[in-house]
Amino acid sequence: MTTEQLIRILVTVTLVEMMTAIGLGVTLADVGRTARNSALLIRAVAANYVCVPLATLALLLWFRPPPMVAAGFLVVAVCPGAAYGPPFTAIARGNVPVAVGLMVLLAGSSTIFAPVLLRLLLPLMTASQALRVDVFEVVTTLLLSQFLPLFVGLAVRQWRPSVALTLKRPADVASTVLNLCTLGFIVVARFEMLAAVRFQAFVGMLALAGATIAAGWLLAERGSENHKAMTFTTSVRNVAVALEIATSSFPGTPAVTAVLVYGLFQTLLMAAVAFGWGRAGSSSRSSATAAA
Repeated sequence: MTTEQLIRILVTVTLVEMMTAIGLGVTLADVGRTARNSALLIRAVAANYVCVPLATLALLLWFRPPPMVAAGFLVVAVCPGAAYGPPFTAIARGNVPVAVGLMVLLAGSSTIFAPVLLRLLLPLMTASQALRVDVFEVVTTLLLSQFLPLFVGLAVRQWRPSVALTLKRPADVASTVLNLCTLGFIVVARFEMLAAVRFQAFVGMLALAGATIAAGWLLAERGSENHKAMTFTTSVRNVAVALEIATSSFPGTPAVTAVLVYGLFQTLLMAAVAFGWGRAGSSSRSSATAAA
């Protein structure tokens, strides 16, 4: 078995287990409330499937990275619905149920939207056939590795809640272990590529993270309690799904490295933003209480 085949297997197993674990912790009522809020849903779709991909494309045209690196960032840009969105929203003291609903809906919809958007956007970077994806193959892969496990988890939570509560904790532990093992293995296997990342790349990643934060914040409804939920569900991209697409469509290329590097970068950055936002909110409430 080659290194690329092992990476592909690890990524797929991790994604399947993680999506199942997410489904076990979410009720259909949480998803339904968010789905019925049409204004919020339209704003979330616009932020995640229009604003973020266009901002990424603009930054790539500006920084002009190698084609395969550009492909990796485009893959990240079209994959919303990361599992870290709700926890970061909780740390920032935002509306967690809305973040959960958005995460599930975006993760599920990316099964269709991500391959289609890649088919449209990748040719804009280069005319090379190497930067094209097989939409049918990617959709099939994501249906089996992302949507189906998520549906199974939701179904168990809905019709066997006691079973879901029993399985939820070990599933979360397994998800954490698998994520660490997968990321660690890719870091070791791709260490030379990771070590070659230049300072300019980090500047570009910071600009991209800023664009995703701005997209979520600006498209959230004014005066709404959902600002933080929209911000984090938009800015934290779904690296697990992005790795699944990158390892299947561009195995052994810098596209996989780009997805991994940005995934680590955005997670650390958004964790810091969440903690800072949460502390600022606590300080504001403390000051208001003291003043009262």
